[in-house]
Amino acid sequence: MITIGTYNTLRIVKRVDFGLYLDGGEEGEILLPKRYVTPQMHIGDDIEVFIYLDQDERPVATTEQPLAKVGEFAWLEVAWTNQYGAFLKWGPMKDLFCPFREQKQRMEQGKRYIVYVKEDEETHRLMATAKVEKYLSPIALVATESQPAPAHQPPKPLPYHHGDAADCLVWQKTDLGFKCIVDNRYQGQLYDNQIFQPLHTGDRFTAYIDHIRQDGKIDLTLQPTGRRHTLDFAEVLLRYLYENNGRCDLGDKSPAELIYDRFKVSKKAYKKAIGDLYKRHLITIGDDGIRLSN
Repeated sequence: MITIGTYNTLRIVKRVDFGLYLDGGEEGEILLPKRYVTPQMHIGDDIEVFIYLDQDERPVATTEQPLAKVGEFAWLEVAWTNQYGAFLKWGPMKDLFCPFREQKQRMEQGKRYIVYVKEDEETHRLMATAKVEKYLSPIALVATESQPAPAHQPPKPLPYHHGDAADCLVWQKTDLGFKCIVDNRYQGQLYDNQIFQPLHTGDRFTAYIDHIRQDGKIDLTLQPTGRRHTLDFAEVLLRYLYENNGRCDLGDKSPAELIYDRFKVSKKAYKKAIGDLYKRHLITIGDDGIRLSN
């Protein structure tokens, strides 16, 4: 049985002038058009393909990688619009439809939007929705005295610990910083005082879990946290001192922007590293920065 809107491993059963036919089980034979066929593909081989519906709503296979599959979020550009909605560029030749009812504002050709890719429950057609909040889940927190877990259902463990890495997609700018989509499932927040690099809607990067809030949303940081990160950067800072005549003109009172420009770490991480080196008697701290101890 195939799954529309995601990757399937199917067996090649027939070669024709216009491509290959793959065994789609109950769906019958599915065409892989000739443009995607390579000399390494032979009858009887199992190949991984992405399945979507063509203009006639028939399953078709492609080796192209879409920018998102069903159940994922993406930052997509509008290719064109008509009286029914917008059509988004997402990789496969057929653009992804986003009807007006799934738009938060009228989408315009050439502009990009954060959307969620889903299968329409009635028609089984693939479509996009800009109402992404509906598809973000709050993290179920462990039970508390005020909200104990049911006796028959012990509380689920949290999916993250402080400092865990996570894939993030920047969703939208807010007064506090940026909302992010975390690991394609949860809502996160990057605060302005944690941001030391340009960020834009649609950016993807690795961020780190700082705190899980009571509302089930996640506070994020752009840098690894915890003792391990402090020790790692302390060694980087020590090497910098050895390579720069034993001194650095940035101290614990230097502006955060200067620290980030030079070392790509927050002021908090920089001060922790200074403290670690100082406790090990490796540096001295002065008004003009830090120096290697004699």
